[in-house]
Amino acid sequence: MDIKMHEIPISEVFEGYIDSDDEGVVGYGGKLNIRPAFQREFVYKDKQRDEVINTVRKGFPLNVMYWVKTEDGYELMDGQQRTLSICQYLNGDFSVNYQYFHNLTESEKQQIRDYKLMVYICEGNDKEKLDWFKIINIAGEQLTEQELRNAIYTGTWLADAKKRFSKSQCPAYNIASNYMSGTPIRQDYLQTILSWVSDRDGIALEEYMAKHQHDADAHEEWLYFKSVIDWVEAIFPKYRKEMKGIQWGLYYNRFKDKNFIPTDLENDVKRLMMDDDVTKKSGIYEYLIDGEEKHLSIRAFTASQMRTQYEKQGGMCPKCLQHYELNEMEGDHITPWCEGGHTTPENLQMLCKNCNRRKSAK
Repeated sequence: MDIKMHEIPISEVFEGYIDSDDEGVVGYGGKLNIRPAFQREFVYKDKQRDEVINTVRKGFPLNVMYWVKTEDGYELMDGQQRTLSICQYLNGDFSVNYQYFHNLTESEKQQIRDYKLMVYICEGNDKEKLDWFKIINIAGEQLTEQELRNAIYTGTWLADAKKRFSKSQCPAYNIASNYMSGTPIRQDYLQTILSWVSDRDGIALEEYMAKHQHDADAHEEWLYFKSVIDWVEAIFPKYRKEMKGIQWGLYYNRFKDKNFIPTDLENDVKRLMMDDDVTKKSGIYEYLIDGEEKHLSIRAFTASQMRTQYEKQGGMCPKCLQHYELNEMEGDHITPWCEGGHTTPENLQMLCKNCNRRKSAK
């Protein structure tokens, strides 16, 4: 890879600056693609953004930036957050210390325009560029796994998927933020949806992206995502905060054809929410779908309760009638929780580990 240092004034980078959904984010007379498909959205907090401007105004050096030479211009490989902070300030999008760019004196404005950014311009093949991209992004705002994947599988399909799943107030956020964890702009939504749809197809997420990289758009993924959310809202019409962050797509893939009765499910949700033995309320929904009790983290007997019961039993297992040390035994619900038994001393017996496992397997 060929890498050369250039000093480029802010005025040249800001020339032709555009930030729009239709035309993307460009600068440098329209020749610099500031937000290529692999790049994240703007994630700087106000303080970070303001410090970029303060650094420029004081004439202090910013960290170097990296551009990649393309057939028709350049792509910004590293330094997007700083470049956007500068362009947005010159564009009048925010103020620093209650001063917009237009509030500054002409000499102050010129000082900013003349400030030279240190830019490495890189030329090489796709693999060299992507390897370098991963290396230079180790520091600073750490890339997520999905952001790294985006660097590999760029194209029209990914660009359309990001519009639907990776923008602030994107369509996915607008219809399903109550059910999704993470934030769209850090690719959390996109990674989740792709993990769901790749699970549906029985392939790895990376393989799914590779297969669809050159699709015209992400309409298929959008229809799938809407189907998942429609299914959730149909079987659980009453929303509760515990429904956020569940891997709904994985359950949709397995159980979408099962005949759930929403009224019965709602009654079960109410009952389980009031059950003190259920310590993980968010697991209620998963339990009601797949029937696996592990989701509920049923309250365990305390060490004191088990010690007391062990002494009452004299160390004898009531199933196999053998004597064991305390650490060789486990607390067991005499009447299982699923049959109405509670985690109380009256419902406790100490079983040897083998007998307890045999009982649990029935």
